Amino acid sequence: MSTALVICGALGREVKDIVDRRGWDVDIYGVSALLHLYPSRIVDELREKLYRLRPHCYEMFAGKEQFAAIAEKRPGTFFLTDWLVRNFDRAVIRGLGLDRDPELKSMLFGNYEAVLYLRQVPNPRLAEKASVIAGYLGLPLEICDVGLGELEERLAELVEA
Repeated sequence: MSTALVICGALGREVKDIVDRRGWDVDIYGVSALLHLYPSRIVDELREKLYRLRPHCYEMFAGKEQFAAIAEKRPGTFFLTDWLVRNFDRAVIRGLGLDRDPELKSMLFGNYEAVLYLRQVPNPRLAEKASVIAGYLGLPLEICDVGLGELEERLAELVEA
């Protein structure tokens, strides 16, 4: 019996690097990160792939306790990861149709109060792009260097158990 990891596509590069570095014999099945834009489709698309592994990708980077605290204290937080910063135009602007219907922006993002960039790798170019994204959303930006957070440890628990 082989081990399979069902992951959010936003974690794809990092998970593959960890799996390769540790030499794990696992199959990786990604679910499109674009599902964040269509939450009503997530459950149906995951039902066949997902049985035991259900963590939120932002929780993996922020850490379970920190993510829960942020969600509790600042529920109006829009999260960015390296993946989303790199793919914001494709995933959010074009993915949600904001390029065609810019008036949707206030409807989709009007309740957010801040942007929190959970940065995996310090990169001035991505930090600048995150700043541009926050400006586009009209929200203040906070950058929190998290590295891989709990991602590697939680994957190790699953794979090496």
